[in-house]
Amino acid sequence: MKFDIIGDIHGCYDELLALMSKLGYQEKENSFDHPEERKLAFVGDLTDRGPNSVEVIKTVANLVETGQAYYCPGNHCDKLYRYFLGRKVQITHGLETTVAELNGLPNKDFKRIRHQFLTLVEKSPLYQVLDDHKLVIAHAGIKSSYIGQTNKRVKTFVLYGDITGAKNPDGTPERLDWAKHHQGSEWIVYGHTPVKEPRFLHRTVNIDTGCVFGGALTALRYPEMSIEQVSSLQPYVKEKFKDFESD
Repeated sequence: MKFDIIGDIHGCYDELLALMSKLGYQEKENSFDHPEERKLAFVGDLTDRGPNSVEVIKTVANLVETGQAYYCPGNHCDKLYRYFLGRKVQITHGLETTVAELNGLPNKDFKRIRHQFLTLVEKSPLYQVLDDHKLVIAHAGIKSSYIGQTNKRVKTFVLYGDITGAKNPDGTPERLDWAKHHQGSEWIVYGHTPVKEPRFLHRTVNIDTGCVFGGALTALRYPEMSIEQVSSLQPYVKEKFKDFESD
């Protein structure tokens, strides 16, 4: 099977439509078909910070529900999920933009979006294992030894990366570069940490190229392992991009 795996969207709906069009998907009656019967896959973080999280939710939920796409949640998805359940979460770090959109909806539309999103998350695995275990899609990555597990430690790693518990000077969590040590035969495709260019390292690929920070929205075509991108329509924020070369 052939996949087009799309990085963190963060509410950048116009860029999502442009990228799917560039990949050859044709919109027909609220669905997107590909002439080669390729499937879409999403690494999570559909919402927050960007201008149109609601339309991204509707589009991805419909694609997954109709069997045209695969999805696994990111940390922002997990937070929105908890918000929709009525749990106490901080309306910060981008969630405030999604909540503002939701609060502007008529009540029946809010309920429909809430139901769509809760269903999407609840019916999707923590990470996707595809193509006879040759491809794994996980929001912030996954260690080979964790594949097949879904305990709390694995969930934390998949959603947030290899965090140490310490903080960087800017207040963000300190994360270890797990991809440096990946030795498995499977390809692991992930996002979460914005990089200026897709990062290929030891059969891992980071495809979060910071669309919401003015970079690009990126798709990895599998098994070709080629890249397609569309430029972001958002303002460029240089300090949001991780520079592994200077580590």
